[in-house]
Order: sequence, then structure tokens, then C-alpha cells
Amino acid sequence: MEELVRPITDFVRDQQVWAAPIVFALAFGESIAFLSLLIPAWGALVGIGALIGPSGISFWPIWVAGSIGAACGDWLSYWIGFKFKDRVAHMWPLSRHPDMLPRGEAFVRDWGVPGIFVGRFFGPLRATVPLVAGIFEMPYGMFQIANFASAFVWAAVLLLFGDIISKVATWFWSAV
Repeated sequence: MEELVRPITDFVRDQQVWAAPIVFALAFGESIAFLSLLIPAWGALVGIGALIGPSGISFWPIWVAGSIGAACGDWLSYWIGFKFKDRVAHMWPLSRHPDMLPRGEAFVRDWGVPGIFVGRFFGPLRATVPLVAGIFEMPYGMFQIANFASAFVWAAVLLLFGDIISKVATWFWSAV
């Protein structure tokens, strides 16, 4: 994953004007069904968060961009599930992992709307929970409230985690 993260964080550090669009795209890719398996973007988001203090990148625009990107990815996953229903199970990668949909269904049925919020923070669930919510027609308004609320918290957690790691590392190296 480092071979993916380093070039992205180096580019953002050097071209700060692109920080918000890149964070939007990473969060979108990390949150959309199917694509999230190919784009492990959380590491890049933590890495970009680590640039907040040292490089002077403003937290607020990249936080909003990451939040909206994540919410849009989940919204699209919900729509795919809602539109294609059972046909989704025959699409890659779900066709190769037939246990993912039943597990996602059980999770959504057990947890309901809070499951959308909780699912955002767990890798495999992040993209399958919105898909399953769409397949089983979770009420759209309830889904979107949980979707946007969790997206803003998730983006803040990843970015601030990177920022805190950066500050601790700076403090540690200055103390040594």
C-alpha cells in the first residue's frame, strides 16, 4: 500500500491546490461498492491528514471534500443496490464472495440505521452496507441522514489521526 500512498501524499504536499479534489476522489473511491476493494484510500487519507500541520494545508476544505466524497460513494452504492437488487450478487466481486451479501443483510437488519453509521468504520462493511441497504430498500431519508453524519465523522477521524501522528512524530524527534 505504501507504493500507492507515498506518490499521492507527495503530490498533495507539492500541489496543495489539488488537496480537496484528491481527497474527494479518494473518499469516494473508498466508499463505493466494488471500487473500494481496488482503492485502499484510507492510508492516503491518513497520510494527507499528516500533512495538515507541517505543510499548512487547511483542514476544513479537505475535511468537507472527504466527507462529501464518502457520502457520494455510499449514495451511489445505495442506488446500485436499489436499482439492480438481486442482480448485484452476480457481479464481481460479490460473485466470488457469496457470503458478503448475506452478512451485510444480517448486519443491516440487526443494526438498522445505526448500522450505516457503524459500517462506515469497518473495511469490508464500508461499501457493502450501503449496497445492501439499497437492495433491501432501507428508507432513503433515514439512509441519507446516517450516510452524511457518518461520512463527516469518518473523514474527520482519518484526517485528524494523520495530523495527530504527525504532531507526535515531530514532538518525538525533537525530544530525541
